[in-house]
Amino acid sequence: METSAVAVGQPIFCLDAELGYRRSLTDFSAPLRLDESYRLAHLPLVAPEHPAVIPRREGKFYEMGRHPRVFSLVLPVHNAALQASPAFRALEGQLRSAPFASKIAWEILPKRRDKLHATVCGSLGIAEPPTFASAARDALGRIEPFAVELRGLFSGNVNRGRLYLAAYPEKRNGANMLQAVQAAFGRPPGDLWLVGLYNLKDDLDAAETSALADIVARWWDRPLLRLTASALQVMSAGDDLVLDGAVEETLPLGD
Repeated sequence: METSAVAVGQPIFCLDAELGYRRSLTDFSAPLRLDESYRLAHLPLVAPEHPAVIPRREGKFYEMGRHPRVFSLVLPVHNAALQASPAFRALEGQLRSAPFASKIAWEILPKRRDKLHATVCGSLGIAEPPTFASAARDALGRIEPFAVELRGLFSGNVNRGRLYLAAYPEKRNGANMLQAVQAAFGRPPGDLWLVGLYNLKDDLDAAETSALADIVARWWDRPLLRLTASALQVMSAGDDLVLDGAVEETLPLGD
């Protein structure tokens, strides 16, 4: 995907009332505890010796955070563009000086810098790459490039322990453009698209949780980066942090 600046005032972005970020926000009224899904899928990858790690669970396909290769359609985010954003650098600076900074797995960031993305259609294939019908490719080709604005920080009520940027898609002729992409692949409309960035290595105490809540509130409506989506990617990975992620195919928009 190519990224470029979009002139201020041109695109209209979906509002919070049309998306699921508020509904899905962490409840910060109690100290943040890493939840079961995080302890199964994420914690083994960032703190494998932590006593709260769930190495495996009956009926789940995780083994110390790893699983058969999963193929998904994603909106890629270029790390260089993100790092060039003064707003993003200011946000990360606040995280680095926060009272919980030592509990962030900073050491994994270099491993993920070229794999940042928001999942648009997850689990299109497991172990084997998906085959797309010509109708899906044709429908995607009829969607013109559109703008996406990243805002944040976001902490959800699932996978508590992972911190994200929230993607706000352009609304064009009344249509949410990321939902238009999902419709092209026969997927039901989603209402939140998250760029996973940071991972906690431990629970937060009350003061640390309060500090995180303050950062989330302070940055909620602040744009960090505006992108133009001109293509999407099929990405495969054997873990939820895409540490071994690979781009299998690029699907252009507007062909």
